[in-house]
Amino acid sequence: MSENTNRYSDTDLAEFKEIILNKIALAEEDLKLLKSSFKNDSNNGTDDTSPTFKAFEEGSETMSKEANVQLAIRQEKFIRDLKNALVRIENKTYGICRVTGKLIKKERLKLVPHATLSIEAKNMQ
Repeated sequence: MSENTNRYSDTDLAEFKEIILNKIALAEEDLKLLKSSFKNDSNNGTDDTSPTFKAFEEGSETMSKEANVQLAIRQEKFIRDLKNALVRIENKTYGICRVTGKLIKKERLKLVPHATLSIEAKNMQ
């Protein structure tokens, strides 16, 4: 399909939808793992009986939880962006650059399926 057409065909949109649904499933699984890692405080080990380096371990554990929270926030945004892309597919506006109005190249959409800017528009920023 050339860049001069208004939108991608229904066949193309169905292909992109499948890619996006697969990415959402993987991203939601990753998010579930991230959330469980910073919510799981039920450690029944004997770590609290050994005071050696306890302060360092707690600091490291806190930093690790904070990093996981940040990753979870990014993952939630990624899932939201992918779901917004599904809405654009349903509206048949998917793959149209919001700056130039031209079609975003298929190769870019396959790699970054939630993209709303063409490489041309992205480089203008």
